[in-house]
Amino acid sequence: MTAPLPASPPLHGTEAPSAWVQRWSHLVRAHGTVLDVACGHGRHTRWLDALGHAVTAVDRSSDAIEAIAASLTKGEAVVADIENGPWPFAHRQFDAVVVTNYLWRPLMPTLLASLAPGGVLIYETFTAGNETVGKPSRPDFLLRTGELLTVCAGLRVVAFEDGFEERGDGTGQPVLQRFVQRIAAVNEPPIDTGLPSPESPSQAVPARYQLPWGLGRMQD
Repeated sequence: MTAPLPASPPLHGTEAPSAWVQRWSHLVRAHGTVLDVACGHGRHTRWLDALGHAVTAVDRSSDAIEAIAASLTKGEAVVADIENGPWPFAHRQFDAVVVTNYLWRPLMPTLLASLAPGGVLIYETFTAGNETVGKPSRPDFLLRTGELLTVCAGLRVVAFEDGFEERGDGTGQPVLQRFVQRIAAVNEPPIDTGLPSPESPSQAVPARYQLPWGLGRMQD
């Protein structure tokens, strides 16, 4: 009896939506515009579309984009090589930019410039150390320790994680091991405070970025 062949990994973008994207998607303005970068087969495009956002999905795979386009209720699906070709969204800004499992450092300034005032960057990908447990393993595809904090220095960082993640199959055997870094950060719009001074302090109300309830949260 021959041993069964190992299961092929799922196509990029056909997995369940990232828990990080789901956790922080409430920060996106209601019915806002969202750019899903290197979207693959659209796991986050569909998730955000179902929330009522107008999603612009971009990927270099025409097959993936064709599959996404048929399911969108609004928004658009764009085929583009964003590493070697021109940026297809020049002069456009979005209420959110979502990136997962993708890193092309020369694109970082463009992604930040694509955030509208109040726009949210939700980013999650592999980081240094992942080469010890699997792929990707090339430094070009791995964030340096704390790199997303440096990239987002001009944004309001709401949440950040940088570490090792392991999930089991229920029998004590690990089925996923990875080093991952992720961030949720807001491009805070400038606040018109009039003419603040020590004699006339600003009365502006700070933005409230709702944190999901969970372990470690303070309670009344």
